[in-house]
Amino acid sequence: MRLIIVGASALGTQLTRIQIRQGNEVVLIERDEEIARDLAEELDCTVINAEGTRPDILEKAGIEAADAVVACTNHDQDNILIGLIAREAGIEKAIIKTDDEKFMQVAKKLGFTYLINPPQVSSTIITDVLRGVDTIQLSNLVRTDVRFISFLAGEQHKGKRISELPLPDKTECIGIYRKNDFFLAREGPKLEEGDELIIITRSEHIKRIYEKLQKM
Repeated sequence: MRLIIVGASALGTQLTRIQIRQGNEVVLIERDEEIARDLAEELDCTVINAEGTRPDILEKAGIEAADAVVACTNHDQDNILIGLIAREAGIEKAIIKTDDEKFMQVAKKLGFTYLINPPQVSSTIITDVLRGVDTIQLSNLVRTDVRFISFLAGEQHKGKRISELPLPDKTECIGIYRKNDFFLAREGPKLEEGDELIIITRSEHIKRIYEKLQKM
């Protein structure tokens, strides 16, 4: 697998090391000259010292042949921009890191599927541990190509019921988060703008689901 990682943040550097150990081809882009130089001497991969939000730099990194792009700089706006460039280049797996929940919501509205919010992930794991919930055990329940995804309802979805959504076969909307409340789909709630739909589906349907829901 060929992977482009933009940003030698703690996450980006650790991810690069792991992917190299797994035998994947990695190109790491870092704009800080000193950090890029040190990593180029340490890591067995291509390290480019440049601004990763520039399309020409991503082209230089070989984005047209990449299987995935991970945007994990320390700037949420840059990561979203990198994701947009990757999507324009036809990359299906554009993975975006956001530290600010507000930018997480922006990325969801833009239709990105693969989003990482480290504070949210960490706090959720800690909260689960305090509640006596084994998060690792729960993750093992999701096997083969089954995926959980979320989608933010827009103004065009307001007043519709979950049963009216154009979902493909082997796909179900489990329910919706509305602020601090959760409603099961079987309760038949009408959608409001900003509702977060929790959907279980096959990985092959993810792109089509987002496209259909956004075009409603």
